[in-house]
Amino acid sequence: MTIVYNNYNIKKHSTFKIGGNVKKVAFPETIEELINLLSTEEYDYVLGNCSNILFSSEYIDKSIILTEKLNKYFINGCRINVSCGTKGPIISSECRKRVLSGFEFLIGFPGSFGGMICMNASAHNQSISDSFIRANLYDIKNKKIITLNKEEMNFRYRESVVTNNNYIILNAEFELKKGNEDDINEIMKRNIEFRKTRQPSLTYPNAGSIFKNPANDSAGRLLDLCEMKGEKEGGAMVFDKHANFIINKDNATSTDVLKLMYRMQSKVKEKYTIKLVPEIKYIGNKGTEENKIWETITENIQKIQK
Repeated sequence: MTIVYNNYNIKKHSTFKIGGNVKKVAFPETIEELINLLSTEEYDYVLGNCSNILFSSEYIDKSIILTEKLNKYFINGCRINVSCGTKGPIISSECRKRVLSGFEFLIGFPGSFGGMICMNASAHNQSISDSFIRANLYDIKNKKIITLNKEEMNFRYRESVVTNNNYIILNAEFELKKGNEDDINEIMKRNIEFRKTRQPSLTYPNAGSIFKNPANDSAGRLLDLCEMKGEKEGGAMVFDKHANFIINKDNATSTDVLKLMYRMQSKVKEKYTIKLVPEIKYIGNKGTEENKIWETITENIQKIQK
């Protein structure tokens, strides 16, 4: 049964641990309930683990669906069918038990499959699209379920056909490969060690990489060369081991994060004439100071991405 809350504080659902009260938040427990919500009511956002989301600290006059209870999965041989709200590390661990290779990179990902498919999550020479077969999606505009294969998903760096269309991922099917147990364990061990030494743990709340990598370059490298590590804005700080991460160091607000993002982007643009494109999404209200900062950060982004 779907539970709906009004004037709900969203902070605890964000890996950034930032956010104010939201007008309405719904928690469907089945795919059928999710479809019913999408077909009978208007919701502004459908979100999973909110691992790449910056919610405004102010009141958010939006309606949101959270899919965290839609965490069913089924594994048959090398085939995996997974619901949109299932978290990556859970499936990565299940694949290791079955000596299946292809999802080793998900062991340290805080996201859920809906968002990871939408953004074609990738790391360490593996990506969601590598083993993707098909997905069932809800077409909000035409109010119907559609099925798209790998080619139709139009996967690319941090994007897919879902990114700019009114599609909501319901579940998806993947086909992995039988691997070698020692190799799988070694890859996962390296991935975990990399994250421990280069990226902040959720002990320091964060939303992952702040900016996408420019073509043939690294956002972290450019920000490092601009000496952004350790820079602060209010309670927000650029992580001192990787300059493309912002951590919630001391009760940071969304305004703190946005102002710091603007400084980071401006430094790189000034020094290298490259405008970094945000990888995280901001959710707030139009007309506020925060929204004006976000509009400045994302100005002309469509031209950059083409």
